[in-house]
Amino acid sequence: MMDIISQLLQGVSLPEMIKIRQKFNAPELADTAREVHTAIKEGDVLSRVSPGDRVAIAVGSRGVADIAIITRETVNAIKSVGGEPFIVPAMGSHGGATAEGQIDVLLQLGVTEETVGAPICSSMEVVKLGELPNGLPVYIDKFAYESDKIVVINRIKPHTAFRGPVESGLMKMITIGLGKQKGAEAAHAFSFKYMAEHVLEMTKITMKKTPIIFGVATLENAYDRPAKIVAVPAEKIEEMEPELLREAKSYMPKIYFDSIDVLIVDELGKDISGDGMDPNITGRYATPYASGGPEITRIVVLGLTEKTHGNANGIGMADMTTKAVMDEISWEKGYANALTSTVTAVVKLPMVLDTDELAVKAAIKTCNAFDLEKAKIVRIKNTLEIGEIWISESLLAQAKKIADIEILSNPSELILN
Repeated sequence: MMDIISQLLQGVSLPEMIKIRQKFNAPELADTAREVHTAIKEGDVLSRVSPGDRVAIAVGSRGVADIAIITRETVNAIKSVGGEPFIVPAMGSHGGATAEGQIDVLLQLGVTEETVGAPICSSMEVVKLGELPNGLPVYIDKFAYESDKIVVINRIKPHTAFRGPVESGLMKMITIGLGKQKGAEAAHAFSFKYMAEHVLEMTKITMKKTPIIFGVATLENAYDRPAKIVAVPAEKIEEMEPELLREAKSYMPKIYFDSIDVLIVDELGKDISGDGMDPNITGRYATPYASGGPEITRIVVLGLTEKTHGNANGIGMADMTTKAVMDEISWEKGYANALTSTVTAVVKLPMVLDTDELAVKAAIKTCNAFDLEKAKIVRIKNTLEIGEIWISESLLAQAKKIADIEILSNPSELILN
């Protein structure tokens, strides 16, 4: 059968590619550890910790820059006033929705008892705090519930599946992260259409019934480095998070070409984005409740990251991939995410070709460009690293007109397996 596929694609040629550098406005903190203490001091939140208080610190989002440093220094700050901090994995259903799996996710983030100086208490047990008027239950991790105080650490950024005053950030961590698998399942039950509303209302219930005292919010620049750290008192989270989200969106990187025929993505993974490939970069969303980004006709995925451990959540947003990628996939991991989020598009099957070359050629053949020899092609390593990317010669004239693009190479052969 693949002989037939090869014959059908025989006439498709691969373009020569040019390496470019995309430049972004990117403020960056010089000393993350120092900035944590500065933020906590400016937020005037340590007075909320009394000597002997057992303080649960909620940690868990993947890919947060310097998360181990931020956690360690938050631990140190709490210890400095006599608190007794411990770490609670706050990641919904991640880590296979098991206590051991969530400890392993923290380990991958560099967060261990040794690196942050505090014990880790991991469990999938939750306490039900109440219900929304529509019947959705609100849960919180049992260890956090039984603590004297709770602190939440998270990055604030645009979500990949919905838009609202708050998206990914402190409130989402409070409701979905600390809610564990049950909380994540409840928050997603009525789809992402109502997620912004539900996260806000669920947070209000959690804040009334648990001892959350403050959040440590981090904003990242276009190169995924810390740009700002803010300690937000609990009672100001609802007011301040929307402002921080707007600022975070201003730091987001992007591909500077609005119309692309084929996007080649070398690797996909949960460590890159919850959706494997960040839709804010690709313009491919698994729900109709978020939008933005370039218009791309075909997306080809050529590999999975090592850190994703076979979780190919997001592969359904690709049009083509390879047998080598399919052989690496642990379907149950992506399915666990899909069943919890109720979004199934992310785990659907793209077209599967024998080799990288055939996958790219299939994408070119089906991209509907008027002249396939001049198809507009972009190649990126992943959606986190788009500072240096490759473009086809057909995009060179456009690239030269963009002030924030630097041409780094002459045209060269597109090398594929």
